[in-house]
Amino acid sequence: MTTNGSAGTAPTLREEEVRSGLLSFLETRTKQKIAPDQDIFADGPVTSLFAMELVVHLETTYGIEIAGPDLRIQHFRTVERLVALTMRLAGAGGSGDRD
Repeated sequence: MTTNGSAGTAPTLREEEVRSGLLSFLETRTKQKIAPDQDIFADGPVTSLFAMELVVHLETTYGIEIAGPDLRIQHFRTVERLVALTMRLAGAGGSGDRD
């Protein structure tokens, strides 16, 4: 999926697509049902090592780069936070809580 069009074209990425894709990826990999607001680290299905796999998945799937301050754990705690981060980095809006 390409999120960045030609120069001057707004990205076509939608929050619902990202949310659905992330839930599918997480549920397939962890073999557990994941709620969008569930703390996936505190509740056990995701480890810090798996977080790096998440980074690679997001970068390759949505054409973004996650680096520096964006690699903080708070951005990865819930699917909703991951969606916000992805949308912000893709330039498609979203709150993206940058702390």
